[in-house]
Amino acid sequence: MSLSDHPKAYGTAALTVAFVAGIFVTLGFKDLYPELENRYQQRRKRNGRSATASAAGSRRDSLVFGPVSLEDRESSIATIDRGMGIVDGIEGTIGNTPLVKIRSLSEATGCIILAKAEFLNGAGGSPKDRVALNMIEVAEEQGLLVPNRGDTIYEGTVGSTGISLAVLARARGYKAHICMPSDMAREKSDLLHHLGANVERVTPAPITDPKHFVNLARTRAKEHTASDSPSRGFFADQFESQANYTAHLKTTGPEIYAQTGGRLDAFVAGAGTGGTISGVTKYLKEERKLTNLRVVLADPQGSGLYNKIRHGVMYSPTEKEGTRRRQQVDTMVEGIGITRITENFEAARSLIDDAVRVTDEQALRMARWLVEHDGIFVGSSSAVNCVAAVVTALKMPKGSRIVTILCDSGTRHLSKFWKHIGEMGLEDETQEQDEDLLAVLGLEDRK
Repeated sequence: MSLSDHPKAYGTAALTVAFVAGIFVTLGFKDLYPELENRYQQRRKRNGRSATASAAGSRRDSLVFGPVSLEDRESSIATIDRGMGIVDGIEGTIGNTPLVKIRSLSEATGCIILAKAEFLNGAGGSPKDRVALNMIEVAEEQGLLVPNRGDTIYEGTVGSTGISLAVLARARGYKAHICMPSDMAREKSDLLHHLGANVERVTPAPITDPKHFVNLARTRAKEHTASDSPSRGFFADQFESQANYTAHLKTTGPEIYAQTGGRLDAFVAGAGTGGTISGVTKYLKEERKLTNLRVVLADPQGSGLYNKIRHGVMYSPTEKEGTRRRQQVDTMVEGIGITRITENFEAARSLIDDAVRVTDEQALRMARWLVEHDGIFVGSSSAVNCVAAVVTALKMPKGSRIVTILCDSGTRHLSKFWKHIGEMGLEDETQEQDEDLLAVLGLEDRK
């Protein structure tokens, strides 16, 4: 009787063959890996970060009829890839995010509320991808960062910018060191750790304190550069670096203009560093001359920016910087809200027309509403933006087009923001859901 007539014997033999083959494959891979790594590093040193695709046309004939060099092959492949929609590296997944009509908010307000889905940026999953990439590219142009020298990017962040920097640092030959307040959602620092960043969670403190997370990141970068190491420490400085708002001036603003055909009546966004609202506003109002565009700041409770836009003063005596426990204001919202004016916010402050203050409860209820009615699962800053977009829509003529920002996914806010939504009973299916958005947000009197 043949082996095939004995299923048990056949199965044993097959497993044995697979096991032996696996050993050979594993050993072969172990032998191959050092050579693969060696070739990879040689190519990076030889080619640097410069693109060779521009020479593809002139080399096409030699690729067909003559000797083929490694550079020729890479150039030809890059041209073909672009034609097929293939992007070069994780950087190529940043930008060109869709503009989504939020149906439930549009129906409730009688206006068209559109949201730029920035959580679909492919590196760190937020608008900070644009900022991080631009800050790195500017630093490389200035010689402050050199790939594969051992340089480290330092930043003080509440999460999203650090995540984007951690991804792009690895992709471009750097390390990342992130300082963040210890009361931020734990999943953010866990994610940073898994992305290969060194994470330093620090006790919340005012910006006047040297141990504030931004000041500490700056200090760490200086200490690195001053050491005996040939590598350098680079402080990204997202709050003050012009590479922040110019990233949105060059990309986000033009994308919104193109996607709306220039037909928008209001732009609504929150501000942490102020880069998004400033960059988009400057593009739309100054470069595209949309002088009738209404720009509205979405500000969480406790932030001083609302007062600055509406009343010309930053804060009341009880809110004055240095008297608060932390710079990220006393709110459940992460990523936006601040009690000082940054260089990025100042760049377009005079172009902002109004501000809407959003309570934590309104943000929590909006986040749940978006899941229930639109299947949109986002974080706290996106919820604040959407509340402010609704308030803005209620003040505008029917049919007006309002654009806002969906910043990041709710998966980064599970242990804090979304946990509280659950504790409020908003996710209880047995609870009767109020279908009146304005009633849910406490805005009935603004109809």
